[in-house]
Amino acid sequence: MNEHTVKAFDDDLNRLRGLVSEMGSRAVVAVEDAVAALDARDVEAANRIVAEDSKIDELEAEIERLVVQTIALRAPMADDLRTMIAALKIAAVLERVGDYGKSIAKRVPLLSANRAIDAVPLLKSMSDLVCEMLRDVLAAYAARNADQAEDVCSRDKNVDEFYNSIFRALITYMMENQRSISECAHLLFIAKNLERAGDHATNVAEMVYFAATGHHMREREKGEDIVVASGSQE
Repeated sequence: MNEHTVKAFDDDLNRLRGLVSEMGSRAVVAVEDAVAALDARDVEAANRIVAEDSKIDELEAEIERLVVQTIALRAPMADDLRTMIAALKIAAVLERVGDYGKSIAKRVPLLSANRAIDAVPLLKSMSDLVCEMLRDVLAAYAARNADQAEDVCSRDKNVDEFYNSIFRALITYMMENQRSISECAHLLFIAKNLERAGDHATNVAEMVYFAATGHHMREREKGEDIVVASGSQE
């Protein structure tokens, strides 16, 4: 880490990294626990996840205040300025990841009754993949590791393919069992939330890469677009 003439600046940067890491950890746990609550049909745990989302929002607000204050007082340049701006952008992305966890948790009571289709194991596997990406990108942020950030981006295609396979399976099931439409719709929304959380992991990775190198990452390869693929078969 670069040493600054003003030790208070280093303290601000360290505090900022700590806040982003804490916020990221809470967002990942929200997604992870929401899917676990869905699997266990634990409505109480789901309600707790929804209530705790406000803590993630509070951390985002604290990060915003610290970034604005530090830029105003220290006038950082080059590498330090990229670090501050990246933290601000990453906090906004992590807040949305937390919202996806809350959204999944809100669907737990709606899916806690008898289930016509057991898609939760697939969603659990998808959640594991996404949460691993999120944890790895947070580690890349803490270490300012551009190579690790690139590795996270390379896994986004796997999440897209996972989502596409779940999408096709649920659409097929709805067509064959119309009484399951409502249940399948909720499961599709959950799968989409997880897919978007994976996209946000790659967004954070791109910000980490830029903060560490000063260059933009090359455009990543994405999975097959389910809408385009469906349209091409008509």
